[in-house]
Amino acid sequence: MTSSGRARALVAGYCALLTMLIVGPLAGSGYLLLRDAVSTPRSFLTDSALGVGAAAPRAVPQDALLAVLSPVIDGGILGKAILIVALWSAGYGAAVLARRFVSASTGAQLVAATLALWNPYVAERLLQGHWSLLAGYAALPWTALAAARIRTATSRTESGEGAATERRFGSAASFGGWAALTASFAAAGLTPTGSLLAAVIGLALVGRRAFVPAVALWIVTCAPWLTATALGSGAEPSDPAGVSAFAARAEPWLGTFGSLAGLGGIWNGEAVPASRTTPLALIGTLILLGIVACGVRAVWAIGRDGRALLVIAAVAIVLPALGATSAGLAAGEWLVVHVPGAGLLRDTQKYVALAMPAYALCAAAACRTVTVAARRILAASPGTPASPGPHSPPHAAGQPPAEAPVTTGNRAPGQIGSRPAAILFIFLLTLPLADLAWGVGGAMRPVHYPAGWQQVVDHIDAPGDVAVLPAGMFRRFPYSGTAPVLDPAPRILPNDVLQTGELRVRGYAVNGEGNRARTVERALLEGAPSTELAALGVGWVLIERTTPGPVGASEKTLATAELKYQDEDLALYRVNSPALLDTATPAQRRISSAAHLLWAALLLGGLIAAALSPDRTRGRRADREAAGPRVD
Repeated sequence: MTSSGRARALVAGYCALLTMLIVGPLAGSGYLLLRDAVSTPRSFLTDSALGVGAAAPRAVPQDALLAVLSPVIDGGILGKAILIVALWSAGYGAAVLARRFVSASTGAQLVAATLALWNPYVAERLLQGHWSLLAGYAALPWTALAAARIRTATSRTESGEGAATERRFGSAASFGGWAALTASFAAAGLTPTGSLLAAVIGLALVGRRAFVPAVALWIVTCAPWLTATALGSGAEPSDPAGVSAFAARAEPWLGTFGSLAGLGGIWNGEAVPASRTTPLALIGTLILLGIVACGVRAVWAIGRDGRALLVIAAVAIVLPALGATSAGLAAGEWLVVHVPGAGLLRDTQKYVALAMPAYALCAAAACRTVTVAARRILAASPGTPASPGPHSPPHAAGQPPAEAPVTTGNRAPGQIGSRPAAILFIFLLTLPLADLAWGVGGAMRPVHYPAGWQQVVDHIDAPGDVAVLPAGMFRRFPYSGTAPVLDPAPRILPNDVLQTGELRVRGYAVNGEGNRARTVERALLEGAPSTELAALGVGWVLIERTTPGPVGASEKTLATAELKYQDEDLALYRVNSPALLDTATPAQRRISSAAHLLWAALLLGGLIAAALSPDRTRGRRADREAAGPRVD
């Protein structure tokens, strides 16, 4: 193995180590059940999973993917595998981005990977259960690399420079870049928000000539949730109360802007590590921003790509901060009421993820900044001979730097290498957020469902939607821990489960899109006869006995239904002759299924094609408007 190969293996292994330190408890058997994260032994390809049911398609194509694969691979393993791969990809992608964009050494790449993995955004989204959003987060550095690769190939072809190289590698570079961008857009598109994140990065960096084809490619990778929005209920306006409920939150001693700049500020004050409620939040944010500030100048100097990422990072922090002001809240409320699908924007802190690529580059570049400063200080010390090394003088403006290895490089005797700076930065980035380790302080741990759930699944053998009591979207089971969790019934049962979508957040009651579900819930709580439920399309009623919540006078309703199964945890009732309401037509299912198949083909095809067409530039950026310095 060559030295560069060993360096890459070291970085990959380091990212794997950090990933396992974060999700270690999930390595055991069981299922992830924490707030919005719900993994089950098996999911079913219901109308809701395809995005054409009564509920808004917020988890498209994620739910369909799990429904298709879980009969072959246990759903718990699938969910944990996607999360682990996403986290590793985020770290390694940040390292590769630093190597390609600022010629970062191995130590600097480790710093970039650490920042991408060990930050409040990752911690808070894990605690909120947004594991699939982290797949979109992980795709961001890879999207930046692919888009820059396409722009390099197209701009060189347009200018006619490098004709000999273009004959050998130009078409391959362009094809490989498009394949990588396809895979990145599709991987990020596991959720609609992830798709939007990747689009911002990719379209900003891809260049003028490739912009329109890139937009078309992105739209195609969005096929599952775009068709679901058109065919299902996703085009309905959202409750404006959700804008205030999901606005970015100020963390202690930081304010809203400081929290967002430090990659924190999630709306749910309970989904934060304990360290973010102490002065460590302020200390960690100051350290993070200090490291980033040390590298801003070098990242800006690399030209268009660096500047674009820095601007995106600034906007991704400023806009959510403005969105939490009274004027911003008013603008957000207008959007979600008048613009279809604008409900995707109400959780503004999600979009702080866009700052990660720029932050990672700045952290890598900061290693050189600090190292050069230390050399100058030592050189100015009495009795210290000047010993200019190969990396001391900056290259001439407009001239590309010499091809740099990914190791720390040779240096003159007495010079300081970048390794101490890298070690220091890794220590400073991780220590204030030490409770991210081991499942964010043990909050993420696998759970085991009672055997009664499988019995309920086996007994649901007839059509009709499922109504669930107690009322509400969230549960607190004895086996799920102290944090509230989304009801697993919609993902574990073979029939569609009616959900109101109503959330209670920070004192706000946010209505969902489930109008029929609210009517059914009200009928159950009022003790309406089962015939009324049947007219509303309900064929089954599931009682979850071990979670608190209102059940009202539902015993009157259940007295007129047929008990099919019960144990100490669950009870299942059959409602005879249910009407078929809000059922997707065969044409809608075919269209949605075709959109999902197209997305899957783009994901797999893009990954395979990108793997077969590696980037041959190996970090050279021949078309930089201003060639950047090597970060040693």
